[in-house]
Amino acid sequence: MKQTLSVLMALLAIILDAAAQPAAPTNVVVFSGDLSVILHWDPDSSSGVSGYNVYRSLNGGGPFTQLNGGLVTALGYCDLTVSDGQTYYYQVTAVNASSQTSPPSATLSTTPNPFPNDDAFLDYLEEANFDYFWYTANPVNGLVPDRSTAGSACSIASVGFGLTAIGIAIDHGWITRDQGAARVLTTLNTFWNGPQGANASGDIGYNGWFYHFLDMNTATRSGSSELSSIDTALLLAGVLYAKQYFNATNAAETSIRTLAGAIFNRVNWLWMAPDIPSTNGVRMGWLPGSGFSGFGDWIGYDEAMLLYLLGMGATTNSLPPACWSYWTSGYTWASYYGESFVPFPPLFGHEYSHCWVDFRHVGDAYMNAKDSTYFENSHRAALAQQAYCAADPLGWPGYSSTVWGLTASDGPSGYAAHGAPPALNDDGTIAFTAPGGALAFAPEIALPTMEYFYTHGRQRFWTQYGFIDAFNLAKGWYDNTELGIDQGPIVIMAENYRNQNVWRLFVQNPEVRTGLQRAGFVPLPFVTNLTAQIQPLQGTVTLAWPAVSGRTYQVEYSTNLLSWFMAPTGEITATNTTASWTDSGPPGTFSAPLSDTGRFYRVFQYGSP
Repeated sequence: MKQTLSVLMALLAIILDAAAQPAAPTNVVVFSGDLSVILHWDPDSSSGVSGYNVYRSLNGGGPFTQLNGGLVTALGYCDLTVSDGQTYYYQVTAVNASSQTSPPSATLSTTPNPFPNDDAFLDYLEEANFDYFWYTANPVNGLVPDRSTAGSACSIASVGFGLTAIGIAIDHGWITRDQGAARVLTTLNTFWNGPQGANASGDIGYNGWFYHFLDMNTATRSGSSELSSIDTALLLAGVLYAKQYFNATNAAETSIRTLAGAIFNRVNWLWMAPDIPSTNGVRMGWLPGSGFSGFGDWIGYDEAMLLYLLGMGATTNSLPPACWSYWTSGYTWASYYGESFVPFPPLFGHEYSHCWVDFRHVGDAYMNAKDSTYFENSHRAALAQQAYCAADPLGWPGYSSTVWGLTASDGPSGYAAHGAPPALNDDGTIAFTAPGGALAFAPEIALPTMEYFYTHGRQRFWTQYGFIDAFNLAKGWYDNTELGIDQGPIVIMAENYRNQNVWRLFVQNPEVRTGLQRAGFVPLPFVTNLTAQIQPLQGTVTLAWPAVSGRTYQVEYSTNLLSWFMAPTGEITATNTTASWTDSGPPGTFSAPLSDTGRFYRVFQYGSP
């Protein structure tokens, strides 16, 4: 009897142990670049999972060696101890609070290799940055954390960037369309159904606007967060992009479009501009109890350009066109390092609106009077900042033509806005999102910089979510986290640089076109009678066109008539009735003109048509 009881107890212990053992991680993905490998996996459904272990082998059948020291708490891992040309095999296990380990995941393999070209680097960069939005999000409600640090609140702006990154990921095949649609639908349901009200807690927003930070689980106001006008606008940009991207007739995508329209149209734009018509400005925020007190208007050039355009394009409670004149009345025009533009020292102000709005070929009254566009303005701001860092007037270590990037970011003393020129809180902190967010309008300097960072700083800078947020060589400080509002511009602007897909979809929203029209934007004219003369011995192509003396023109080129690129040396001011420009390859274009199977050109004119 005692022997039988002992056997039964042993069997029961085995059964209980098996029941408590975590399940093996699922949907593990692995991809690699030059001298690095990134892994990700889905959250473990087992209760009490404390973290994960990652194993590697040179053979599919093992033996496998554990790579991590302490448990990995993120849903990803970056292996920086690899060699190019060698195939590596990986497994992942889950570990619970009782130190019980799951069976290993499926074995996956990858072979790191040098990047054969810029596109391969950008593929790797974009996928890693997208993974921040996919794997740090709460899959139950779609909320994306402000930063990758455990316990971070949701940033609604990060959600807007993430909604856009999902479409990019589908286009590249990193997730399926059904996966992306399901996540987007979950997210929109959260923002549509969340309680709206003036309470100090328990609400997601008020009057259609949303709190800057939300609790990642309850999707309601986090701490003393303000109702943020600009962060709501960044969220809405992602919502409107999703409305255009998910255009199928199935139930999920139809619901996405319906919810996106409802969320946008619920915003009471006039409520956030309480002084209209005496002052045509939108307030920066609102708080329960104290209201608009302490919040000024958005005026002068910065990231809020998007806010005004969306508000003026709305069909309900829309902002009046006079708001744009109020906004531009705060502009200044200045020259730094040979570039003339409307300055805003932190580069994010030149980048956020451009993630969604294509300003290449349209101008308002202010920019037309300056023979420029907002796209060109951002281009010049990036060039001036690179020149500032190359000159390094404050003597910070590391600054150069390939080490630059001043913007709002983490720093040794916390999060702060850094910028130049003119210098603003320049303490030697460099943030990767600054050159990454400039890829679309300054690829000739931004792309070499991002590649330099990866090649020379990979061991310090590169993670499973792309680059860390920032570093400061003067203080020997390297960040240990990533931020959604900084990872987002990198993936979106890299995509806009490569194919302009986000721009092309976003402008299809009638609210966007209406906002631009009410702000006074007009299309810039393309020249006619453009001729091209090939010089085969020199390997060059010379363009010529009828011109107006004193007017400024910009050359663009393409290899497929779909994606167009500004020629960095192609801004020409005519001195007589004919203007010309010669394509001799880099730095004017990214390759020799006769090396392509086909190269196409067009030229537009700056200034009032």
